[in-house]
Amino acid sequence: MDLKFSGWQTVFDDTKKLKSGQEPKRGYGYKMFHGTHKNNAKAIITSGFQPSSGGTLGPGVYCSRDQNKAMGYPAFCSDIDRVVFILKVRVGKVKKIDGVGITLQTTWHQNGYDTAWLPPVGGRMEEDCVWDPKRITIVGLAHCSDSQAKTELGKLIKKQDKIDPRQNHKNIKRSCKICRKENRGHHIIIHCWQCKKKVCPFLDKHVCKKKQ
Repeated sequence: MDLKFSGWQTVFDDTKKLKSGQEPKRGYGYKMFHGTHKNNAKAIITSGFQPSSGGTLGPGVYCSRDQNKAMGYPAFCSDIDRVVFILKVRVGKVKKIDGVGITLQTTWHQNGYDTAWLPPVGGRMEEDCVWDPKRITIVGLAHCSDSQAKTELGKLIKKQDKIDPRQNHKNIKRSCKICRKENRGHHIIIHCWQCKKKVCPFLDKHVCKKKQ
């Protein structure tokens, strides 16, 4: 039987999970979490995160590498009203806030950094803060006790991905022009052998448009 298909679709997720105290590496995508009230969940999925005006690391979107920590936000929220998102965070250029770096605790972005990381030293709470919300992609739900809301939000997450699965890559500096992913090295652009379209090996999916 002949195979009448040209192209590919990735089935491997390269998102890494950070352990407590592990320093994130520049340009990588990491699995993190974010807790919010379910009344805000739909707007976050459709319009993106709104950076906080301040916090331990200044303005930005605060994410947690620990799901249990994310379950504590927002404070004084009942379990039925809490939603915890699973995120993929493309950290970009990271500033570790310790030692000399403590002087940039709230001004790291103005000094050219995309993400700030405060290690859990001396009993203090670990913090990860991302400046640009477009570096954050919602990929699923880690917690939602309201079954109806869980179904609705799950469908909405899938719908947003279908609308434009690359939307969170568009404004990232030095992104590949073809796959739109952050370019940690040189992406070799080639032509598909079947449809002759320009493709990048890092594309999540490519299906030839030319009729077989």
